[in-house]
Amino acid sequence: MGLFTGLVTLPLAPVRGVVWLAEVLTEQAEQQLYDPGRIAAEMQEIADQVAAGEIDDDEAAAREEELIARLHEGHARGL
Repeated sequence: MGLFTGLVTLPLAPVRGVVWLAEVLTEQAEQQLYDPGRIAAEMQEIADQVAAGEIDDDEAAAREEELIARLHEGHARGL
């Protein structure tokens, strides 16, 4: 029965491959998005921009809140 099922579902193989690839890419993107080291680097970048006068304190605070939210979301997801 396994051979028959394999032959019948063979036309779906490309679809399964695309779905698998999408899952892998999504997983990697989430790992990068919620990576604590990456978030810390972005926080440092914000601090550098404030020090250089490129952004004001209000914009820096808003961006830092977004980063903190990402950090909490990453911990909640177990990443």
